[in-house]
Amino acid sequence: MTPSPRAETRRTRLLAALLPAALLATAFAASAQAHLDPDVAAIQQGWDQAMYATPKASREDALEALSKRAGQVQGAHAQAADALIWEGIVLSSLAGERGGIGALGLVKQARKDFEAAIALDPKALEGSAYTSLGSLYYQVPGWPIGFGDDDKARAMLLKGLEVDPDGIDANYFYGDFLRAQGDYRGAEQALRKALAAPARPGRERADQGRRAEAEAMLAEVRAKLASG
Repeated sequence: MTPSPRAETRRTRLLAALLPAALLATAFAASAQAHLDPDVAAIQQGWDQAMYATPKASREDALEALSKRAGQVQGAHAQAADALIWEGIVLSSLAGERGGIGALGLVKQARKDFEAAIALDPKALEGSAYTSLGSLYYQVPGWPIGFGDDDKARAMLLKGLEVDPDGIDANYFYGDFLRAQGDYRGAEQALRKALAAPARPGRERADQGRRAEAEAMLAEVRAKLASG
C-alpha cells in the first residue's frame, strides 16, 4: 500500500516540535503548582527557561542537561506522577529539538512516563499526562517507524480536556491536532479558548510563549478558512 502524503510528512518530520515546540508544554493549575515538590518545580522552571528564554542554537544542549536532572528527580520520586510527567515533557521536548530517528528512543521513554503517571494519578497536574501523551500520538510517525496513532491522539487529548477544560495547553494541543486533521473550524474554536485561558501564577514565561504560538496558529487557521 502506498503511504498517504500525510503519512509521509509525519515520517519525514518525526516530531514537529510543539509542538512548535513546544513539544510539550503541559498545563497545571495554580493549586497544583502550590503543592509541587521543589525538585519537580525546579525541572518545570528549567523547562520554561530552556524553551522560551534560550537561543535555538543552545536549546538542545540545555534540554539534554535538564533531562539528566529530570531523570534523577524522577528516580528519587519514583511514585510521584508529577515527576514522571515532567521527565516525559523534557524528553519529548529534547526529541523535538534533536529530530530524526535518534529521537524515537526519547519519545518512547516519554510515552512510558506519561502512561505510568496516568496509572498513578490521571488527574495529576490537571491531566497533563493525557495531553502530553495525546500530543505524542499525533506527532510521532506511525508504524513501522513509530507509535503514532491519530485515534489514540484524539482520545487522549479529549481526556485531557475533561480534566482541564479551560487550560491553555489542553486547548492549544487539541487545536493543533484538529488543524493537522484539516478541521480548521474546530481548531479555531480550540485556539480561541486557549487564548482565553486564565494565567498560571509562576508560569508567566511559558504562558507568554504559548500564547504567541496560539496566536500564530490561529492566524494560519483563519487564513485557511478564508481561502475556502
